Amino acid sequence: MYLVDTNIWLERMLNQEYAENVRLFLDQHSSDQLLITDFSFHSIGVVLCRLGHKEVFSLFVQDVLIDGAVSIVALDPDDMPFLIQVMDTFNLDFDDAYQYAVAKKYAATIVSLDRDFDRTERGRIIP
Repeated sequence: MYLVDTNIWLERMLNQEYAENVRLFLDQHSSDQLLITDFSFHSIGVVLCRLGHKEVFSLFVQDVLIDGAVSIVALDPDDMPFLIQVMDTFNLDFDDAYQYAVAKKYAATIVSLDRDFDRTERGRIIP
C-alpha cells in the first residue's frame, strides 16, 4: 500500500515541476493500492478552492475517490498520543506527523516530495 501525500496530488493537478513523474507513478500503481488521508483530502479541497480551481477538485473527487479505488484513511482520537510522540521523535509538524502515523497504522509506504520524512525510520519514496 502507498500513502500518497497532499503534495503529490497537488503536483499533478496544478501541473507543477514533477507532474509527469507523478502521472507515471499513478499509472504504474493500481488505485486500490493507494491511500489518502482525510487530512490530505480536505487540504487539497482548501488549496484548490482557494486558487479558484473548484472544478479541478470536483474532477479529483470523481476520478480518484468515486470512480477510482483510492481509500480515504484516518486516525482515531485514541491515535493522538502516538501522533504527538511522532512529532517529538522526528521533529515533524502536525500534518507530517499525521501522514506518518497513518502510514504506520496502515503499514503503507509514504509517497511524498516532502524531505521531512527522510528524518523518519519509514522514510518516503519520490515518484
